[in-house]
Amino acid sequence: MSRAVRYQRFGGPDVLELREIPEPHATPDEVRVRVTAAGLSPMDWQIARQPAMAARFGISLPAGFGSDFAGVVDEVGTGATGFTTGDRVYGAAIGRSIVDFVLVKTPAAHLWHTPQGIGDEVAATLPVSGLTACAALAATGLRAGDTVLIGGAAGGVGIFAVQLARLAGARVLGTASRGTFEFLRRLGAEPVAYGPGLADRVLAVAPEGITAAADLFGREAAETALELGVAPERISVVADGPAPPSGVRTAGALDASPGSLRRITDAIRAGGITVPIAATFPVERIREAVTTQAERHVHGKIVIAL
Repeated sequence: MSRAVRYQRFGGPDVLELREIPEPHATPDEVRVRVTAAGLSPMDWQIARQPAMAARFGISLPAGFGSDFAGVVDEVGTGATGFTTGDRVYGAAIGRSIVDFVLVKTPAAHLWHTPQGIGDEVAATLPVSGLTACAALAATGLRAGDTVLIGGAAGGVGIFAVQLARLAGARVLGTASRGTFEFLRRLGAEPVAYGPGLADRVLAVAPEGITAAADLFGREAAETALELGVAPERISVVADGPAPPSGVRTAGALDASPGSLRRITDAIRAGGITVPIAATFPVERIREAVTTQAERHVHGKIVIAL
């Protein structure tokens, strides 16, 4: 037997259960990964709460939970390619990553070898959040010299977007709660409190205005950018929220260009990007971990240890 986080009905963290299930084995063209760590992202609990969002990802009840994972290949099915037993890997398996063993079809579009020097906890935070950050910035046409407003800058996607934008040569203003200001400054952003009057606070920090915006939570930053005269095509929002203002682009992890994660892992190894781990919870405390993540007051990523 093995363990898996499951839910039988849609709802908050209380619907999540750690269950024993038959141990899965790799079939032809599959590899089995022994999961050691799984990173949480807002998408995980939003899928578990919202049937419509779950349906967009082909998830129906009863369902598994989680998207990102890291671990070691421990079974290789006949005909599987690209991986061998003992390979350290990380990847994305939407709706089924928080398990002892995850099966992945090969050739694998969403499974990568973990680079030397990157631990499983960090690797497990990268796929959904890292790819979403890359896609959101690319959708704005970000370039060196831009002043970009990032909405939700202290969140799981925001920490990557802030640092990637800085590496691209942009000035970064990030919306967040005041309790996260010092954390954002350490990442290279100039923090601005979200809420009514955001446009005035942005101009107080950057009187010359902004040239692009990536809204990673809600629509406030996008609407503020439009108010400040930013062209809609230079504004992006994540694809899992409300409909964006007219002309504003949507972006999600699946829109990221090939090689995006390689650029992130190269930057991590070179010291250009740091991945703050706010907390690591054993899988038995999955409800507590999701509650903490959903409150959106953590400084960094939350990881589940298996």
